[in-house]
Amino acid sequence: MKLGVHEDSQNRQKLADLLRFNTSASGDEYCSLSDYVGRMKENQTQIYFITGESIDQVKNSAFVERVKKRGFEVIYMTEPIDEYVTQQLKEYKGKQLVCVTKEGLELPEDEAEKKKREEDKAKFENLCKVMKSVLESKVEKVVVSNRLVDSPCCIVTSQYGWSANMERIMKAQALRDSSAMGYMAGKKHMEINPDHAIIETLRQRAEADKNDKAVKDLVILLFETALLSSGFSLDEPGTHASRIYRMIKLGLGIDEDEPMTTDDSSNAAPASGDAPPLVDDSEDLSHMEEVD
Repeated sequence: MKLGVHEDSQNRQKLADLLRFNTSASGDEYCSLSDYVGRMKENQTQIYFITGESIDQVKNSAFVERVKKRGFEVIYMTEPIDEYVTQQLKEYKGKQLVCVTKEGLELPEDEAEKKKREEDKAKFENLCKVMKSVLESKVEKVVVSNRLVDSPCCIVTSQYGWSANMERIMKAQALRDSSAMGYMAGKKHMEINPDHAIIETLRQRAEADKNDKAVKDLVILLFETALLSSGFSLDEPGTHASRIYRMIKLGLGIDEDEPMTTDDSSNAAPASGDAPPLVDDSEDLSHMEEVD
């Protein structure tokens, strides 16, 4: 049936009536799109959905935090063909289908919420510029998010590019067209949560000293962690792992130059492969020890 939705334009709407999905409100039961529309709130004008590998993954995704908190139902799409279905099924019963992992997510807001959002944009404008300068071409832009509650940041894709899940599916194709990967992979946008303690502290550090190397280090770690939590893969996972290990050493109070010792010998050689600096800079890294 889902393949029919993708290929049979004449019967697409009829077949759409037969589709069944798990949602944030249905629990373990499957429901139809018609059931979803029937449960929509009065001020809701769009059908929200998220695609991913599994129910557990999409259910706990950062992308659905505020949507669910506001009481809006989210459809969980976990089959690879769902990505193709949503490319053709743009709307259902006059309600537009909106992927919560892409840019441009609009949630109904009252005047107080609109005012706060504008204030947050102005307040974090400088931090967004600093983060964009650190990440350079890794992201197209850094903006204040309206979709996050508990997570400090996330990576969304452009409206007409592939989602992170679609990019994963295409990379797994044995006969994929590698030339399409470049222009179809969605441009990445980083969204930050203005209400999160990490982002607020980072803003204060950036305003105190825009060249603070600790800010650069943490921005890179936030970006790479957000990539993973948003469903993307890292180009250099080994480098990211080295950065995490280095942060653990700092958290444990282990000196970067301190040799590793064992119970058998107190003269063991220093461990090889210690993590490199988080950014390419020869300056002293001692101020990173402030990070717990």
